[in-house]
Amino acid sequence: MAVYIQSAAQISIQSPLCDDWFTDPILREERYFRSEEPDFKQYVDPMSARRMGRLLKRALASAKKALEGETATLDAIVTGTGLGCIETTEKFLLAMLKEGEQALPPSHFMQSTHNTIGSLIAQHLKCHGYNNTYTHRGTSFDCALQDVLMQFDLGALSSALVCANDEMTELYFQLFDQIGYWKKEDVKSEMFHNASSEGSFAGEVSATFLLERDRTEKSLCRLDGQVLMYQPDELRVREAIDELLRKGGIGWSDVDGVVCGYNAARSNDEVYARLMEALFPDVTQIYYKHLFGESFSASAMGYYVAALCLKRGEVPSHLVFKKGRTTTPKHILVYNHFQNKDHSVALLSC
Repeated sequence: MAVYIQSAAQISIQSPLCDDWFTDPILREERYFRSEEPDFKQYVDPMSARRMGRLLKRALASAKKALEGETATLDAIVTGTGLGCIETTEKFLLAMLKEGEQALPPSHFMQSTHNTIGSLIAQHLKCHGYNNTYTHRGTSFDCALQDVLMQFDLGALSSALVCANDEMTELYFQLFDQIGYWKKEDVKSEMFHNASSEGSFAGEVSATFLLERDRTEKSLCRLDGQVLMYQPDELRVREAIDELLRKGGIGWSDVDGVVCGYNAARSNDEVYARLMEALFPDVTQIYYKHLFGESFSASAMGYYVAALCLKRGEVPSHLVFKKGRTTTPKHILVYNHFQNKDHSVALLSC
């Protein structure tokens, strides 16, 4: 059963809670850059905000932004997060070391659990229905989305928020740097088109999507389906795409673009380049991590990019990784993988 992405909101290293990045992106070259913060007072009561970690405020603000102007009853909230509120977790652990497990702040402990994010959103939105959290590193959002789609197929939902939330602290940046996660120098745009070394650049993402069963005039696009795969070969990927195209009632030649998670790391990008050359050699390839950085929730922005391209009927030049045949986009595939083990592909249509 197809569902519709009605709205989406993001807080990232681009301008927050808006879509300025689609026409006027901010290009970063630093290896590590934290998200641009919105005016939280518009979305979070200042007294409540004092007790919230930074990621919780971002998650709540993006959820409320995605629901602006919506009147439908919300049935579910499903969250994907790789690290959870890691900044608050650090504060709790450091306080425990400093204080010797005495007089620890309880709010830091409560906010250190991964499902705190979905719970907080539910409390503030008074949504007491289905609530679940997935934490599977780079596929956390994809698993959350898969859960929601299955609930729609079962007829259990008519509307749901799907959220992706991750932050990157300086300490975790340094830890990940030691295992080669990041570039050793500033990130230039040409690195994405000629990935000759490992490592990417760090970003943070809080993204929220409102999914509903029925199309409205505000709908961004239709989500025809998603397939998750573990260590697939090319044949399995072909079969997964065949399955999605049948669901969407289209053929291979109707695909107008493929969104891929190129991140300037050689081993990561080689997987996409090899698959695209074999499966879609003349189709426009679209990328997004040069705008939002790499994080465990970065794949959510691939769906955001595809949805906005379909809604606006164009793919701006700064999102084009490799230009294919020119056409107004009507059907876009979103393809992501994490360490060439966990793969996901989804079909979005206007």
